[in-house]
Amino acid sequence: MPLLDLLKRHGWNATSFQSVESDFEHWFDDDAAVAYIDTGGAWVVAGSPIAAIGRVREVAARFIAAAHARKKRVAFFAVEPRFLDATGLPAIQIGEQPWWDPRKWEELHRGHRSFREQLRRARRKGATVERITPAAACGDMRPELERLIQRWLASRMMPPMSFLVALEPFVEAGERRYYVARAGESAIGFLVAVPVYDRGGWFFEDIIRSPAAPNGTAELLIDAAMRDAASDGCPFVTLGLAPLAGEKRWLQVTRWLMRGFYNFEGLRSFKAKLRPHGWTPIHLAWPAGRTAAGSLFDALDAFAGGHIFRFTLRAVLRAPAPMLATLGMLLIPWTIVMSLAETRRWFPSRFVQLSWCLFDIAMSSALLSLSARWRRPLAIAACAAAAADGILTTAQAVTYNARKLRGVRDALIIAAAIAAPLAAAAILFGGLKHRSASIQE
Repeated sequence: MPLLDLLKRHGWNATSFQSVESDFEHWFDDDAAVAYIDTGGAWVVAGSPIAAIGRVREVAARFIAAAHARKKRVAFFAVEPRFLDATGLPAIQIGEQPWWDPRKWEELHRGHRSFREQLRRARRKGATVERITPAAACGDMRPELERLIQRWLASRMMPPMSFLVALEPFVEAGERRYYVARAGESAIGFLVAVPVYDRGGWFFEDIIRSPAAPNGTAELLIDAAMRDAASDGCPFVTLGLAPLAGEKRWLQVTRWLMRGFYNFEGLRSFKAKLRPHGWTPIHLAWPAGRTAAGSLFDALDAFAGGHIFRFTLRAVLRAPAPMLATLGMLLIPWTIVMSLAETRRWFPSRFVQLSWCLFDIAMSSALLSLSARWRRPLAIAACAAAAADGILTTAQAVTYNARKLRGVRDALIIAAAIAAPLAAAAILFGGLKHRSASIQE
């Protein structure tokens, strides 16, 4: 049976329609299908199997067996509670998904001052929203929408990702709804809604706005799409997963650790201010015998397109704040130890030793300052200083420290002294390059 026919019969999970996009492979079992990404070592499933609820447990078990026969691990990402109830698989919460009944949207926001002020703010700047046909979106307007996508991607801290967050708004366009925000003749944002067939609802999958769009543009798009859904009598709309949302301790800690790469708290707050009627806990599930840590790694690898280490490096170079903060903090104990070190053993003179200490104090302050607020002039100066630090440290190591080494430990200390400033220079250069590209876009 064709995938789209299966979706129209059994597409209940909010992510179900995304299985038509190009990143996914498909495993079929009579009147059921599973959409997954093969990372090389694992098959990571997008939500629940596309199957009647009475067959979900059986289809999941058959898929796991098929994967194991190919020596592949399995993880089910972004599953809702009914999948866990049907299968009994072990799972961990990875976030929450808000949902609305659009038929109550007007009533919900009648007295919502801050939301209505956002709409007024966008309209005062000349923003308007219109629903366009799929033919228009894929035809005359497509180049303009694709330019918007590129500008939006260039402004993000994270590199483009695969799996459930890949941007493919023109696949099976006839099944989607498109809304475009304009200011004058220019498109400043758009929203793409995809069907959740078995719930008679919609998932607002992509909400893209130009970095230059006025405040309230996203709210204006959502309001227009919600009102359209309400006029159709639609009972369900979601904006999708708010990753790491929830009160579990591990979610709170991970949100804090990842704040320099992505504003998870801000995303959850944006969805919360739209006053959802409820929040559904979303989970990552796996077969018995696997662990939460291993399954999380496989899920992250899927988002990275099967190249998680390369993706991590690119993310660090685009959004250097966490690494700059780490290097800045590490410089504090390093400077203290360096100031107390035996001068003759490690430095040509006491003057050189104190100069390095003062330099590292200044560098630590600069890195910590940049991790809190990026400023291009300071970043350029810090990048140049870190590169000079690496070169001068290498010169001192070759001309002075090499002949005084007393073993492997000394060699590791010298290697760290050389590597750290060069790493800082590379991270700062990556941040500068990404922000320059964003401005040009």
